[in-house]
Amino acid sequence: MKAWILFGLFVIVGLGMLIAGIMYMKKEKNDIESVRIYRNISVIGVVVLVVSIVVKFLL
Repeated sequence: MKAWILFGLFVIVGLGMLIAGIMYMKKEKNDIESVRIYRNISVIGVVVLVVSIVVKFLL
């Protein structure tokens, strides 16, 4: 049960970082430095999401 709760938490955090990064990247599309930061946040969100799915279902 604890593993499923942690999996759900990581999926929610990963999706949240991905969605927030994309949303703010579009909002601040004229500021190159902000776009770079929000792109990195989106990539970290994708990594968290993919790693949590891989660990839960493939390992």
